[in-house]
Amino acid sequence: MKKLFVGSLPFSTTDKDLEDAFSKAGTVESAVVITDRDSGRSRGFGFVEMSSDEEADAAQKMWDGKEFDGRTIVVNPAKERQ
Repeated sequence: MKKLFVGSLPFSTTDKDLEDAFSKAGTVESAVVITDRDSGRSRGFGFVEMSSDEEADAAQKMWDGKEFDGRTIVVNPAKERQ
């Protein structure tokens, strides 16, 4: 399983939107838009876990630098938390 960081998301993006978009590249294990703990508003980024490295690579190629709901998003392999 491989986790991807997805940045520059429109603030209207939901977990379901992210899952639906990335499922075009393969099996999505989880898709989460990170929200502000106080306001509950999107922070404009999220994480998608794909079921295999191959699917994660395909998703990155499919979406990195592409338009998503009017914004150009960034997709990179997620770094482990320190």
